[in-house]
Amino acid sequence: MEITGTQLTNLMIDICWLSLLLLIGKYLRARLVFLQRLFLPASVIAGFIGLILGPYICGKFLFTFIPQEIMNSWSLYPGRLINVVFACLFLGFSIPSLKTIWKDGGPQLCYGWLVGMGQYMIGVGISVIFLAPVFGVPHFFGCLLEIGFSGGHGTASGMAETFDQLGFQAGSDLGLMSATIGVISAVVFGMTMINLAARRGYTKVIKSPKQLTVAEIRGLIPPEKRTHGSITTVSPDALEPFAFHSAFVGVAILIGWYMLKGIKSLSANMEPDLFRAFPLFPLAMLGGLFIQIFASKTGLSKYLDRRTFDRILGLALDFLVISAIASIKLDVFFAYFLPFSALMFVGLAWVLFATWFIAPRMLPDAWFERGITEYGMQTGVTALGLLLLRVADPHFKTPAAKSFGFKQILYEPMMGGGFITAAAPILIHNFGIPLTYSIGFASIIIAIAIAFFSGWIHRFQK
Repeated sequence: MEITGTQLTNLMIDICWLSLLLLIGKYLRARLVFLQRLFLPASVIAGFIGLILGPYICGKFLFTFIPQEIMNSWSLYPGRLINVVFACLFLGFSIPSLKTIWKDGGPQLCYGWLVGMGQYMIGVGISVIFLAPVFGVPHFFGCLLEIGFSGGHGTASGMAETFDQLGFQAGSDLGLMSATIGVISAVVFGMTMINLAARRGYTKVIKSPKQLTVAEIRGLIPPEKRTHGSITTVSPDALEPFAFHSAFVGVAILIGWYMLKGIKSLSANMEPDLFRAFPLFPLAMLGGLFIQIFASKTGLSKYLDRRTFDRILGLALDFLVISAIASIKLDVFFAYFLPFSALMFVGLAWVLFATWFIAPRMLPDAWFERGITEYGMQTGVTALGLLLLRVADPHFKTPAAKSFGFKQILYEPMMGGGFITAAAPILIHNFGIPLTYSIGFASIIIAIAIAFFSGWIHRFQK
């Protein structure tokens, strides 16, 4: 399909609008104390501003500041930007041995698997028992819990085509709302638990989150405390370093796209065709992993700067979150308000229960710091998990950051936006509840058994 000059101009204007909202969100975060205390990212604030100024709120009472056609364009961006986010996950990392990963991240992996797969078990379970018979939602309705909470806005957007193929067009919008509730829950309940844990003596480092400086709370770095955001690994005279790293991200997505195209062609004659609705972003992640392995073998890795990839990932994620929240179809949300609210309630109750009662009995030393990091990731995104850890352990004196990082290397390809997240609704739709539920339950039993026989399960100790 030919792209016209008008469409490219509209694309530029869309991005300019997103940029304006992002700056407004950052200004409000720096000026308003209650937003600082909530630790809401500027992109989330900007997304809500866009939602308010759009046709579903201002358009109902005054007039639409942001036209419907721009909202329609924004709704398409998250599903594309998520590929950039996942392509960056492994690029620039020095991948350690499996022995090292398991030694330091094994307990965190078993606990994270219990929490993440538990979201599926509880979500799908309540859908089958209560929500489907009463409200007529599909059985895979419960997958929205893990897709939104553990996966986040990008994963929910990336699943849009999957839900369309499964005949549940509202799935992506409800997934975005689930992710939004998850982010807010991560910061609100996360900060509450940190305060409570500090008063009860569960934290190893801080006594109160009030130890944070004003600059840290506002999110602005004074000149004397600024650090380098990236390292120049190639000469700008020959090639702009940011463009150099962006090119690897593009190649990673291209590898994933050809992989998906090949898999779909091979599975086209299968019955059922399991890959017909499979999204691109997990394969883009594999493309990045393949590039990093190749770079490590050839010596190219010394020119790949992880912090530059973090900047690319962060840029894509910020614009993804703004466009995702701003373009949420509130009419879809209100149409499914009761079953969706019930799903969110039980899902949040499960993650809070796991953090407060399972983590101290399943995680080794610094259980709260490890648990609150996992809570932030399982309800919001990895960045929010690390933000909560930064509050509970300002200088990373506990082993929580290291164990969480190693756990993510094994966890991310499968859950929280990985292959299981992408495939779960498809498998439930094609193979039904008994088989898929049994497999999920068995994986939880295996994770608990590994933790038990490895000596990681213990009595609760302060």
